[in-house]
Amino acid sequence: MEKLMFIEIGMGVDLHGQNVTKAAVRAVQNAIHHNSMPGIRSVLPGNSLENMKVNVKLAVPCDQEKLDLEQVRAELPYGQVSFEVVSGGMLTSSGIVLEDKEDKNDLAYVVIASVEVGY
Repeated sequence: MEKLMFIEIGMGVDLHGQNVTKAAVRAVQNAIHHNSMPGIRSVLPGNSLENMKVNVKLAVPCDQEKLDLEQVRAELPYGQVSFEVVSGGMLTSSGIVLEDKEDKNDLAYVVIASVEVGY
């Protein structure tokens, strides 16, 4: 990324089901769904949203091999998206096992996302 313009941070949790992808999707949603960048097009090369670069860093506590980045990418409608997945986030107790929610144990998965936008 030649010019970094915005960085947004989000957190996502899957309380039941131990689904790292669901937590990552929620982290990205949390990072981007409180923002509007109405002037971004005017500074992008060619004034095109397709020239926007979006780098997503995900801090994932476990099950990185089960992380479906295509599902996470679907939350980012514009630009050239890249990912960096690192160890991090958190595993914590949800306090209860709910079999109807497909819980394997009482762990809640917490993922942290950093979404960088520029060109």
